[in-house]
Order: sequence, then C-alpha cells, then structure tokens
Amino acid sequence: MKTLMIKRYKAVTLVLVMLFPFLVHGQIDRQALVQRHIVKVNRLDPLSSLSVGNGKFAFTVDVTGLQTFPEAYDKGVPLGTQSEWGWDTFKDTAGYRIEESYRGVEQFGRKVPYSVQVNTSKRSKDAVDWYRQNVHRLQLGSVGLELRSSKGNLAKAGDLKNIRQQLDPWTGLISSSFTFEGTLVEVLTVAHQHDDLISAQIKSPLIAQGRLKVRLRFSYPTGTWSDSGDNWKNPEKHHSSIVSKSDKQAVIKHQLDSAAYFTSFSWQQGGVISSRSAHHFTISPDRKSGTFAFTCLFSQEQSKTTLPLFSEVQENSVQEWKAFWLGGAAIDFSDCTDSRAKELERRIILSQYLTKIQCSGNFPPQETGLTYNSWFGKPHLEMHWWHSFHFALWGRPEILSKSTNWYFKVKGNAAKIAARQGFEGVRWQKMTDHNGNESPSSVGAMLIWQQPHLITFTELLYRAHPDKDTLEKYKDLVFATADFMASFAQYNDRTKHYVLGPGLIPAQERFKAAETFNPTYELAYWEWGLRTAQQWRNRLGLAADKKWADVLANLSPLPKQNGVYLATESATDSYTNPEYKTDHPSVLGTYGMLPETSLLDTAVMKKTFRLVWDTWTWSDTWGWDFPMTAMAAARLGMPERAVDALMMNIRTNTYLASGHNYQDGRLRIYLPGNGGLLTAVAMMCAGWDGNTAETPGFPKDGKWKVKWEGLKKMM
Repeated sequence: MKTLMIKRYKAVTLVLVMLFPFLVHGQIDRQALVQRHIVKVNRLDPLSSLSVGNGKFAFTVDVTGLQTFPEAYDKGVPLGTQSEWGWDTFKDTAGYRIEESYRGVEQFGRKVPYSVQVNTSKRSKDAVDWYRQNVHRLQLGSVGLELRSSKGNLAKAGDLKNIRQQLDPWTGLISSSFTFEGTLVEVLTVAHQHDDLISAQIKSPLIAQGRLKVRLRFSYPTGTWSDSGDNWKNPEKHHSSIVSKSDKQAVIKHQLDSAAYFTSFSWQQGGVISSRSAHHFTISPDRKSGTFAFTCLFSQEQSKTTLPLFSEVQENSVQEWKAFWLGGAAIDFSDCTDSRAKELERRIILSQYLTKIQCSGNFPPQETGLTYNSWFGKPHLEMHWWHSFHFALWGRPEILSKSTNWYFKVKGNAAKIAARQGFEGVRWQKMTDHNGNESPSSVGAMLIWQQPHLITFTELLYRAHPDKDTLEKYKDLVFATADFMASFAQYNDRTKHYVLGPGLIPAQERFKAAETFNPTYELAYWEWGLRTAQQWRNRLGLAADKKWADVLANLSPLPKQNGVYLATESATDSYTNPEYKTDHPSVLGTYGMLPETSLLDTAVMKKTFRLVWDTWTWSDTWGWDFPMTAMAAARLGMPERAVDALMMNIRTNTYLASGHNYQDGRLRIYLPGNGGLLTAVAMMCAGWDGNTAETPGFPKDGKWKVKWEGLKKMM
C-alpha cells in the first residue's frame, strides 16, 4: 500500500512538473513579494510623483494624491494625464510638405531620399520643425485640489505638513494624507483598468468649511520637445466649456486645433461645478459631508453611460491588479544574502508595475510613457524591443501581441518609405506616431536596428503559441520585413560579401552615416532575422526564399581586429577613439540581446566584453545599456559581471523611489531601462535556448538563492 501511494505521489508530481514547470522552483507568496515594495513618500520631492493607469491611460499625482501643484513637479517627474488616443496637430498655415525634409544620401551608387533635419533655408527648417512637432501627444487635463487658507489665500506647496503617501502596487491604490493649517486631508486615488478614468475619495473637515474644492485645468500644448502639462499660456488658442451639468455630474468639452475631447465628472455627494476662468473649472462639494468622492473620465466622444462609483473603480483596480500579479511570472530574492538583492527585487517589482501602466497598450510607447512628452510624445521603434520584449519572458505574451498588432496598421506607410528609397518590402519607421507617419530626424532616419524587431516580436508570439494560426496571422509582416533586409544588403564585388552601408547609423549613435558600414550588432541581427524568417517559411511548408538565402550565405563576417569585435568595420579606432567608447556599447548586443549566430565566435566575444567592461566610459551611457551588458555577461558565463552590470552605480542606472529609471535633467524617467531590466533578470533566471544551468545569470557563491516561477527562456 505504501509503495502504491509513493508511486501515485511520484506520478502526480511528474504531471504537475510537466504542466507547471515553475513549481520546481518553489511557490512564491506573490502578495508578500509585491507588498514588500510599497512606495512611501513623506515629503514633496519633484522626482517622487506617483502614477496610476492601465497601459493605455496614465495619471500622475503629487503628494496630495491629485495634480494640485504641477509647477512644483515641472522639472521633476511631471503630473501628466495622457492616453493613447490623445494627439493634436497645430494648424499648418504655410502649406508644408514632408518632401521638404528629404535629402538625397549617396548610397549604393545612387541618391537615396531620407527624411532628415534639413536646414538649408528658413523654409526647409520650418517645415522640418512642423513635422517633428506634429502630431504631438496631449496632456489631457490637470485634476487637483483647490485649498484655501482661513484667510482665503490659495495654498502653496510648502504649506502642506505631515505628508504621508504610499502606492500599493498590489492594488494600484495611492493613499495620501497631509495637514493644511493643522487640518487633516486624506485622499485615495485609483485608476480603472479598462477605461480612461480615475476616481478619488477625499476626506477632510475642510470640505464642510468650504475651503477644499476639486479643480480641473486644461493646458495648451507647448509644441516643444517636452510637455509637462502646465503651460497655461495662449488661452485664446483653445476653447473649453461645460456642455452638461447637474448636482452630481458634469461634462466639459476641450477643443484644440485638430483635437476635441470630453472630460466627464460624476460625484456621489452633492456639488456644484463652475467656470472660474478660461480652461479653469472647480467643483464645490456639498458642505454637509466631510467626504467627497468623484470619478473623472477622459474620452474622445461624449460618454452616454453612467460613470462608476469610487468603490466600483477601487474594486476593479484591486481585482485586476491581483490577476496581473498572480498571472505571469515572479522572482523572489528574500533568501538572498547579497547586499544588493533587496534593491534589485524592488526595481523588478516596480518596473513591472510601471511597464504595466505605461507600456502595455495597443501602440509602441514613447520613452517617457504616458507621463510627459519627450520627442514631442512620439514613440521610437528601436526602443519597442526594450519596452515590450520582457512581457513574453514574464508569461504575458498577450500584452506584447497588442503593440505588435499595431504594425499591421502602419505597414502601408512603411512600404511607402521602402519604395521611395528603392528597396523592397517594408522599412519600419524610427521616430513615428500612432498612425505610423515618419518624423524627420538626421539620426533616426539612418538607423536600421529597429527593422528586425518585428521578426523578434512575432517569433516570441510563436513560441508562446506555436501553431499555424500564429504563422498565418503574422507571415506577411515577417516576409515583408525580411524582403527589405535582403534588399538593403548590397553585394560588394571586391569582398564577395553582402554589406550593410555606408549610409546608416548603428545603435551606438556615434558614427557618421556617410562613412559607416557593417556594424557588428546589426550584421548579427540581420543574420538572425533572415534566418528566422526562413524558418517561418519552412514551418508553413514554403520553399526557402532565394534572395534571403543568398544574403545569408554571403553576408559579411563580423568585423574584428586584434582579437576583438569592432563597433563597425569602418571604425578601426573603435577602442582608441574616446568618442567611440561612449553611448550604447551595442557590440555587446551581438551576444546579449541576440542568441549565438553562425557569424559569432564566443571566444572573441568574451575578449570583447572584457575590453568594453574595462575601458568604456560608463558615465556616458543610457539606462538599457546595463541590462544589455548583463545579458551578454550571462551568456558568456560571467554571472558576477551580470549582477555587477545591473547594479552599476552610474547616474543613468538610478532608480527613483517610484521605480522609474532616471537619466538626466531632460529624461527624468526612461522606461526602456525598466523594460530592459525585466528582460535581463528573466534571462538570468530562466536562461536561454540551449542553456541547461540553473539560474545561469547569478553567481554560485551561496549569496544568490533566487526563487522564480513562470519565466520563459530567452532565444
């Protein structure tokens, strides 16, 4: 009997391991894991604003739990309200044409037109500036408190005392409390996980005293590189008005140059909305209650449905966040004794929260997410890898699929770019917008490393769902992507190899397009991308594409000198020119972001890694450079260096109290760093194809007893 029970136990265990392979690593108390990293803020710090959101809409608050003091955060992490659909275009009164940004670049014996920052005349510069500015992402509105002193003066940020605020990532709830002139104010803030709305509950004796109101203001787009949502100038250039109101609801319409949208409020207790001045509205709560709860929806069309109560929005957030954290993967460092483990775990948890609310929508995100504008609010497609790759490794491929499907929408514009330049297939945009329009950029137009990303994303989705439906859905995108790659590679009769460039700028943006050819990382990515596209044809029962096969068979070797890989074949001074030892060390992406390709010599790569590690100017790098370096170290069997890279004490590897990756005074948040961190640690735990070592990216010194579950291997 005992023997039979043991056999049954072993059989059940085997089935469980087969069905749930993460169980061999031990169950993790996910709520305890997440709530170890509740964010706490006890003072007004411009870099410590907090956000709620759902991936297609986000709302960032100050210490009051709302957007009461936007000017105090203008140079920190701004108090933004942004959505996927909120875009505007200034009126074109000069009749600009995108062709005015074209410049012919000598490439492959012909002039190839690229959309760049032409400044040969005032007219051409103005045209370029207009297309870079437009469309621009909108700050939808500022929803804050209007607090008045006993003498009737408007409160200033410094008047708040006893600040206590926390964000619980397990529930998505921000709890804020403070005193104003000795009187307590408590605010709960939450975002709906499907709709573009927030809800707040306010408790304070100030309500009964008529000294606390809810304020809505509309800013005007700055038209500059950044927009923090506090430009109160130019009131005559836009229009806002109350189009509907009662004692428990109101709808305000905001009209800009090309965009119009609605802000709908509802509240449970009585209240009166009024217009204070142009684009400035206040809701005065009924003084009979010490509590006021409201819901605020931003929408393109006027809502015809009843808005949910605060309690309903809170319940929606609690349940949806619970499902998020219990789904997908988890990593637990609580048994680790290395002094860096706790901070690494904090960064991982908060990066998951931030990428969920900022980067999990239906479009590639901008580098500053849905908080404030950088590059006019436009996404950069080379960064899409860093924003979204991790979702697949963390067992959430359905999130990756949403932004991957956007490429269907913009394929037509990408095909036009390729045709205009004399190439086949589709050339994926670099600096673009929600509709896939190309923005002039002297650097961006010359980048090529965003091109194979589409093949990467679709291959990740195929690995999650290895069936014919996936192949049929994405095959045309994959094949058109590969067609461009094959046609961009030009055969050199002298070397008898296909060459990339001149006429390109690599991921390490330190090289002149006119001189640069055969960058190491891009060559390897071309090889991997074309080979993977051929695998898609094979899976579909199609013959190999002859052109792709010819390029693969004759692609230039990875350039090396003195036993190490160069940044590009054209830069023989890759490690002697100080400028070339700054920016992204993308040569490490050759065997960090990418798996081993037929072009790679791992011994040369290891020597290259050591040279880069010892001589790079790490103070002049970006947030995703550290996870890229960590991934290369892990693949090369250097786990100590992998951890060292992730935790390197460099300004651009700083993670704020909120979990945001800080870069500098311009990019106070940088979500590619957060996404890269999640990709790297997933790979360091679960490994990659062909790897058999347990947690290969962490040292085996007894200090890193890492528990994980649900992670997928990297390619």
